[in-house]
Amino acid sequence: MGAPIPGNGKRPVAWSGEDKFLAVLATAGMNEVEIAEYCRSKGIYVQELQAWKKACIEAQEEAAFREDVKTLKNSLGKERKRAKDLERELRRKEKALAETAALLALRKKAQAIWGEDEEDS
Repeated sequence: MGAPIPGNGKRPVAWSGEDKFLAVLATAGMNEVEIAEYCRSKGIYVQELQAWKKACIEAQEEAAFREDVKTLKNSLGKERKRAKDLERELRRKEKALAETAALLALRKKAQAIWGEDEEDS
């Protein structure tokens, strides 16, 4: 068959993480009776197998969570950059508006002092 045998005759305490994972995979499609037989043949307790299965699931969930956090951090970085760019553009436009308002005020004062320019009429 060519499939590795989980445990390779070692006591369950000395099993590698890979061996424990292979045992969980080997029993994934089994019913309770088959799992009990498998555990007896390997010298492990059903509770150990259940704990290993739980650890595998938690490890997968943790990996998915870390990926989500990484994605969120990237997204947050992009949004911060976008906000900074928008703030920069807003400051530029505010300065241009203030300059335009100042020019209009000066023009009004000049008209009040010197009157209408002949070119403007």
